[in-house]
Amino acid sequence: MTSTLALNFPTPTPNPSPQGGRERRRGACPGLSAPMPTGDGLLVRLLPGGTIALDAFRRLCAAAREHGNGIVEVTARGSIQIRGLSPASAPRFADAIASLNIAADDAIPVLCNALAGLDPDEILDADRLAAALRQALSKTSLAARLAPKVSVAIDGGGTLRLDGLAADVRLSATSVRDGAVLRIGVGGDGASATELGAVAPQDGIDAAARLLEVIARGGRSARARDVIAANGIAAFRAAVADLLISDASPGNSSNAGEPIGTHRLRDGALVLGIGLAFGHADAVALERLSEAARVLGATGLRGAPGRTLMIIGLADEGAPRFAATAERLGFIIRADDPRRHVIACAGAPICSSAHIAARAIAPQIAAIAAPQLGPKFDIHISGCAKGCAHARTAALTVVGTPQGCALIADGSVRESPFATVAGDELPAAIEQYVRARRREGSQKDHHV
Repeated sequence: MTSTLALNFPTPTPNPSPQGGRERRRGACPGLSAPMPTGDGLLVRLLPGGTIALDAFRRLCAAAREHGNGIVEVTARGSIQIRGLSPASAPRFADAIASLNIAADDAIPVLCNALAGLDPDEILDADRLAAALRQALSKTSLAARLAPKVSVAIDGGGTLRLDGLAADVRLSATSVRDGAVLRIGVGGDGASATELGAVAPQDGIDAAARLLEVIARGGRSARARDVIAANGIAAFRAAVADLLISDASPGNSSNAGEPIGTHRLRDGALVLGIGLAFGHADAVALERLSEAARVLGATGLRGAPGRTLMIIGLADEGAPRFAATAERLGFIIRADDPRRHVIACAGAPICSSAHIAARAIAPQIAAIAAPQLGPKFDIHISGCAKGCAHARTAALTVVGTPQGCALIADGSVRESPFATVAGDELPAAIEQYVRARRREGSQKDHHV
């Protein structure tokens, strides 16, 4: 592909978003009881607690076809989204899900490791602690007083950590000489959260509830980072001061682990992590995937951060056969698949806010950039300046605007673009950008 575009690729400094104005933040979560209007109808998001039985998942997909448009998504946080519902069909979909015994509700999101309760290497059972916390919070008024996106992350350690997942309240297990403690933090991911200290595991629920209460006092739209920005950390520290214990050990090193691939469970069975290309799949393909898993002895699945499904309970001889089936159906089975490093929102016309068809152009962009894509080079394609699919920086961010596709180097949707190109010029512009980055990398290697 050739291009007549003449683009310069400067390293930007933080500035207002390419559409001008302050950062935009979604303030709602589309749960079963409150679907979110989008360009293709209503959207519902489920955060199941624990394993979904394969039959229940198959019926969930069938309900997505019957009541929605058959598009099923797995988000960056491991939630499951159903698209294309209508005001009439959304209640029927909710009734269908209620009959499946899938543990998912619209309360405060409590997230834990994808293999919690199953991982032989975990420090404590985050699944059990999360279930207990959900039950305790259900008896309070906190859900009605907190912003919809306020969340709690409980990291029990082990193979798949939650270091890369941001949350308002974090409980992270750390091994100590006499057992384990929970290090608590607020307002960020494993690297950016403000740490408050450590509590005993039995005090984790109390500590989380107290920290959520501090956030709730900030108002219905407050997040932990807002409280810290406005008033510092003092209120959070005071809330848990009597629970803190002396603990000189450092926190666990950040090592989130790789969900794609096979993992051994406590009972000796295997889990196979597979990715959804660009975060979505057709319900029919997912039903076929579920049936293939059942035939090969799997018992259930879980959503995992990184737009991943964890297929649980495969035998050693069945895992390769299942992986081959998943690949034929279009799913990602290798950690180095370049599609994993192109993050795209639903885009137009699916999302009414979008100016470009982000998801539709993602496969072409992934193919163009494939030689460069990897853990150190990712591309974020956002239909608008909200950046819903990816809040962090990317090597290249593409933002749909009324004027065209804004290109941002080594930044996020909040920063100023180095160029804006028409939609039909975007592939050539990205190819040019990738080539420039590759030349820049070669020159650096040459001078080392």
